[in-house]
Amino acid sequence: MHQDKQPKAVLDCHNVLLYVIPQLDKFPRNRRFTLGDKIEKTLLTILEALVDAAFSAQKRASLTLANRKLEVLRHLWRLAFELKAIAMKAYEHGARLFNELGAQVGGWLKSAK
Repeated sequence: MHQDKQPKAVLDCHNVLLYVIPQLDKFPRNRRFTLGDKIEKTLLTILEALVDAAFSAQKRASLTLANRKLEVLRHLWRLAFELKAIAMKAYEHGARLFNELGAQVGGWLKSAK
């Protein structure tokens, strides 16, 4: 599937990864390989679930997984902020991106019923 034909949620998730991964690289060493890795893996799981949904006739299971993982991601991101692994501006921008992605996934999930 060419990039311009992919669902907006897939493109949004890709863009979230482009923002978040450099932020994770700035994590202190004691957080980078634990919390940072978990955040990255969770985001990659979300992307994988969204791509699966784009190619599947049965989209609900993949979209539900993406939605659940997005909620986990929000908690992990907030935890990273509370542990001072990310700055306030980075936290706020990331949270805004996650909310926008959540709206995309939620809308897609409702239309998949």
